[in-house]
Amino acid sequence: MKNLLSSTWQQPNLDGIDTAGKWLIPPIVDLCARLREPGHQSHGTLASEGRAARENGILHIVLPPDTNPVLENGSLFKGLREKAQQDGDIHLHILGALTQGLEGKQLANLAGLKQGGVIGVTNTARGFESDLVMLRCLEYAATFDLKVFFYPDEPSLSGGVAHDGYIASFHGLAGIPWLAETIALSKQLLMVEETGIASHFSQITCRTSVELIRWAKQKGLPITCDVAMHQLHLTDDALEGYNANAFVMPPLRSNTDQKALIEGLQDGTIDAICSHHEPLSGSAKQAPFGECTAGISNFDTFVSLGVQLVKDGVLTAEQLIEKICLNPAKIAGIKDYERIGGAVLIDPDLSWQVSKDTMLSAGKNTPFLGQVLTGRVIKTFFA
Repeated sequence: MKNLLSSTWQQPNLDGIDTAGKWLIPPIVDLCARLREPGHQSHGTLASEGRAARENGILHIVLPPDTNPVLENGSLFKGLREKAQQDGDIHLHILGALTQGLEGKQLANLAGLKQGGVIGVTNTARGFESDLVMLRCLEYAATFDLKVFFYPDEPSLSGGVAHDGYIASFHGLAGIPWLAETIALSKQLLMVEETGIASHFSQITCRTSVELIRWAKQKGLPITCDVAMHQLHLTDDALEGYNANAFVMPPLRSNTDQKALIEGLQDGTIDAICSHHEPLSGSAKQAPFGECTAGISNFDTFVSLGVQLVKDGVLTAEQLIEKICLNPAKIAGIKDYERIGGAVLIDPDLSWQVSKDTMLSAGKNTPFLGQVLTGRVIKTFFA
């Protein structure tokens, strides 16, 4: 067995378990997943998605505030975290809304959010009414020592449904240029430099974003970033034939972008890998491409795709644990991560077929349906 727990980590009881060839790792920390509750229970619930996360080794989940209602009332967060533990047996870490209703106009009640125990604030991928509003929001967040999570996107450029390239053009789909991400990212980085606010950039997708993040880190800006697991395995080629299960926002990019993401992961520019889990009901993907709902259900395939990165020589097993466990825990500010404990036992050689029956998530919307993947969690140990 390859034990990837630190020497100070509480070791689980492995009596009676065949551990030959297995990996024992800390609990996975997911920096972005939508559990569809509150407000969108037709797609999933804390119970269904909590079970899917837990059985796939994901015990800590960062929840964005774009629920219904928007997560902007700090007094309600304790109850939501308790419900996540009761219904799904997972640890929920909440991001509060940076602006009221995520409308980008008026600052949210950051004092109340801080008191409610948020790990940070964000306006998700939604824009601000003006750059001045964004600047004032960052300045105010800095006074509360709140980390800001960015999902870089310039709304005026992101009205399409696919990466602006050959595949989109061939299929007659409205394109989203990489500039939609990098223009927003450039502006946000400059404001981080001006305000000194600790920031995390989530789900970067393109080559120039990696270069900008690398430049900012070299300047010493207080930033981290992550990439969604599916961006490391899929490109816009997956959209061939109008494959709605590959319709996600931000979009799958080009082979050149994917190569840059992998290089950024290897050299430490990219700190973490998130699932960007977005479960959807069956009807959500039935409309014509571009009119259906964007999103990929990722909990069930996350570990297998991570194991594939190791088998392909992209990362070592130890580096993978840094990207999906240790670094995300630091980014989310989980100070008691090791004390909470738990562990995950993975069989890196176990093959399984992705199907609606083998997926635990209520959302079966994945472009990996029908494929045989290798590597799966065989047991999750709880603290």
